[in-house]
Amino acid sequence: MKTNFLKKVLWASVATLALSACGGEKALEQAAASGATDTKTLAITAIVEHPALDAARLGVIEALAAEGYKEGENLTVNFQSAQGNMGTAGQIAKQFVSDNPDAVLAIATPSAQALAAATTELPIVFSAVTDPVEAKLVASLEKSGNNVTGASDVLPFEPQIELIRELVPSVKNVGFVYNPGEVNSTVVLKALKEKLAPLGINVVEATASKSTDITQAANSLVGKVDVFYTSTDNLVVNAYESIYQVAKDNKIPLIASNTEAVERGAVAALGVNYTDLGKESGKIIARIFKGEKPADIPVFIPQKLDLVVNKKHAAEQGIELPAAVLERATTVQE
Repeated sequence: MKTNFLKKVLWASVATLALSACGGEKALEQAAASGATDTKTLAITAIVEHPALDAARLGVIEALAAEGYKEGENLTVNFQSAQGNMGTAGQIAKQFVSDNPDAVLAIATPSAQALAAATTELPIVFSAVTDPVEAKLVASLEKSGNNVTGASDVLPFEPQIELIRELVPSVKNVGFVYNPGEVNSTVVLKALKEKLAPLGINVVEATASKSTDITQAANSLVGKVDVFYTSTDNLVVNAYESIYQVAKDNKIPLIASNTEAVERGAVAALGVNYTDLGKESGKIIARIFKGEKPADIPVFIPQKLDLVVNKKHAAEQGIELPAAVLERATTVQE
């Protein structure tokens, strides 16, 4: 009796172990299929919070979930905003290096530069960086040669200029408000001058080092320019309503390079979709989670541009949107 009982217990234990093993293998297979077999940690920093950068961050999280890394399940996310302060960006970078996450996402050029200065080992993926080579983040777009890669929001200038001339055919002077401390803005300013000069169009610039300086900088251009053009300068975008008010009060059309600005006051914008850009950064992070090195992953350059226009803002700023622009617009806001 005792021997039979022990045999039954033994066989029951073996059967339980076998079932557990099968279940474990199945779970591992499911995890492997999703590309996520263990919990990963992602630190995210942005130089400031505004609609374009927020959209990029949400796009990253969405793409990671599609790759099998879901926040709250097998992905831990730590987000910190520098609130527009470079000193704070540096402090955040140092803290992230100390935390040693599996990867760091840097949104916008200043935050990416702060992180790159803080570590040469921790995998850094950027998003919404206009010129990562000029910002000294990567050696080339094809192969970074270091611990950094990501998705750029660089735009071809010819379509931007075509849109400006289409909306304001008589344009002779383009007003450009920017923060001289942002590499992405100085790069755009230089290229804009080079592209517009052969067309007999001048760029009249005004600098702002703080968000509170935007109104004064924009007002200094009144009477000197036929149109305002804004880049993805984070200081300007963060205080976009200020430049919009100046444009509205003085009937100066405001044209942007980031589509989120249209809802906030621009007449039109031809630019990348920042949610989609964030998704590309998220895909790169997933590749790093799975073992790839940033140095081996090329920088993503967007090929598709969205044209967004706003009829109300156009009327406020003294122009009528041409039928050709309305026809090819991705989105027409009333």
